[in-house]
Amino acid sequence: MRKTLALIAACIALAIAGLNPATAQQPTSVNPTASSVQEDKLLNALKPNESVSGRVTIPDSQSRRLIQPEGRDYQAERAQSAQLGGYIIVGAFAVLSLFYLVRGRIKITGGPSGRTITRFGFLDRFAHWLTSTSFLLLALTGLNLSFGRTLVLPIVGPETFTVLTQYGKFTHNYISFAFAAGIILMFLLWVKDNLPASGDIRWFAQGGGLIGLGHPPADRFNGGQKLIFWSVVGIGGAIAVTGYMMMFPFQGTTMADMQWANVWHGLLGFILFAIMIAHIYIGSLGMEGAFAAMGSGQVDANWAREHHSEWAAKMGTDADRVSSGAKPTPAE
Repeated sequence: MRKTLALIAACIALAIAGLNPATAQQPTSVNPTASSVQEDKLLNALKPNESVSGRVTIPDSQSRRLIQPEGRDYQAERAQSAQLGGYIIVGAFAVLSLFYLVRGRIKITGGPSGRTITRFGFLDRFAHWLTSTSFLLLALTGLNLSFGRTLVLPIVGPETFTVLTQYGKFTHNYISFAFAAGIILMFLLWVKDNLPASGDIRWFAQGGGLIGLGHPPADRFNGGQKLIFWSVVGIGGAIAVTGYMMMFPFQGTTMADMQWANVWHGLLGFILFAIMIAHIYIGSLGMEGAFAAMGSGQVDANWAREHHSEWAAKMGTDADRVSSGAKPTPAE
């Protein structure tokens, strides 16, 4: 009888074990030297230009990449470029603030004449404001992507920051097309007047009228404006190219190309933003009468003679016709 009960108990135990085979097969201990838990094979695979990849069935073959050692270098470079960019922006504000305290606002020496000359027509101003407005939106949304977690998130909280960043990213992507169109339009309109000339050397040598007294002669665009023009065209164009590389990834590019595009996109954006801060300062607070050039398109005749004497001389007959009520010819 006892043997029969023991046999029945053994059968029940085997039946229970069969219902849970995973438990029955689970090892009681893990061998730390087993190949499945050794990390040296994984580390040996992480060599330059190599990666650890899996297998995927979707068309995007890049999604099979699990680990890439160059990614750590990219993260470090991106963090360093963002830090450098922050120093550039803060430095630009600091230098301009100090310059304003020392130099003050640059006044029209002879005072406003009351007569105006048409400096920029509608198409010129449209190209300027299209490019500048879109770039400011790109700069602000880009700064949020770079520093938002550190500066904005603690203030507005995670929910608001998530919504802000999401819509900021949409804005950043779509406004980029307006920025690129503005660059092309500005180039077509102004390239002939922004070619380097011998007078530009004299303009820079005399500080462009920003340092010291007097204003060096200049044509339609002076040396400083030409520098800004080519910065927008060159740096802005590079920003657009690297941005579209990220928006449309792996179109003939490698993972390394994508990573460097991200780093240079951010760093060039910081540099151009600093240049634009200086441009905005001169065109508004820094110089009397400058904003009207891109505001109404009309500039005071005395301002034109002081800052663009060669151009004003060419437009002299127009200034006379303004005083008599005739419509001037746009400086285009």
